[in-house]
Amino acid sequence: CYPEGHNESQSLIDDIRNLKTKVDAGTDQLITQLFFDNSYFYRFRERALIAGINVPVEAGIMPVVNKKQIDRMVSLCGVKLPKKFIAMMEKYENNPVAMRDAGIAYAVDQIVDLVAQGVDGIHLYTMNNSYISHKICAAIRTLMLAA
Repeated sequence: CYPEGHNESQSLIDDIRNLKTKVDAGTDQLITQLFFDNSYFYRFRERALIAGINVPVEAGIMPVVNKKQIDRMVSLCGVKLPKKFIAMMEKYENNPVAMRDAGIAYAVDQIVDLVAQGVDGIHLYTMNNSYISHKICAAIRTLMLAA
């Protein structure tokens, strides 16, 4: 499902209507497409609940580790980039290690906020990069132990 709306859809309302049809046909869990601004997820979740979609919705998070990756995702999915995210990309675009670390930190911040708001689950789009998965899990574990 698409928190910002599918790039070929007329509206988010149409997307929700189509999603409701799938849930009514037996879909029992949803995973969103990636997003970088949690407010889109919260609005989507609220509209889905209003439409009677009561299945778990996992938030799709993609830690961005290089500029080429994000440029591709923006062109494929039409995902919107918040100013904070753009500033991070510009600051670290010429430093691959710093970009990777900043992308991981950004994803961790997103996840912490989502969990605090009662998200049903997190789906990490890491493109089979176990290093990124490990770093995110370690950071969240550290935060949980400190709480």
